[in-house]
Amino acid sequence: MTADEILDELRGLGSESIKKVLMKHGAREPFYGVKIEHLKKIQKRIRTNHQLALDLYDTGVSDAMYLAGLIADDAQMTKKDLQRWVEQAYWYMLSEYTVPWVAAGSKHGPAMARKWIESKKENIAAAGWTTWSSLVAVKDDDELDLDELTQLLERVQETIHEQPNRVRGAMNSFVIAVGCYVLPLSKRALQAAKAIGVVEVDMGDTACKVPYAPDYIKKVDARGAIGKKRKTAKC
Repeated sequence: MTADEILDELRGLGSESIKKVLMKHGAREPFYGVKIEHLKKIQKRIRTNHQLALDLYDTGVSDAMYLAGLIADDAQMTKKDLQRWVEQAYWYMLSEYTVPWVAAGSKHGPAMARKWIESKKENIAAAGWTTWSSLVAVKDDDELDLDELTQLLERVQETIHEQPNRVRGAMNSFVIAVGCYVLPLSKRALQAAKAIGVVEVDMGDTACKVPYAPDYIKKVDARGAIGKKRKTAKC
């Protein structure tokens, strides 16, 4: 299939009601308002098609860009590809989900995460922190630099409340991710979460709330699930 054929299919699956909901979350034109469940069905049919993923992302249509992340062959992504994707990610479903998922699955994940968290652009910095969150969720603990993650936890603890809106949310998610997925650092992450306290993030005209990190980590601990990794960051 071609990108144009997929766009035609997505256009037919679009919903005005879904568009209205997504616009409250920050989406903007061009997009069709396709439900994630429909994108997942297309993903299941296509599986992995890297060139198609690149073509779909370049359309600039949000639904197609999200689908691109689902069908991309992460291992084939270059640093140049990832940088282009993060710069084109114009709202958080792309910058905090699609791009970090693909970056974490590539061999360039840590390098891009380090680069992006230093960005002065809010969406790119947030992408960096969510890339770290994806990395700790899928990488075995012995593949992670625990000293570096400890330093990042300290950085979040000291600076989170001074950061731009979406970066605060992404940092909070990073603390939760380390606390839930990195067994040797779970207690340290919980300490950081308690020191940070409540994190305020403007979610726009939505009912979304920022998770309170200490409670979230404790709930995962109560289930005996601390340190259980995911096969992929994509969902």
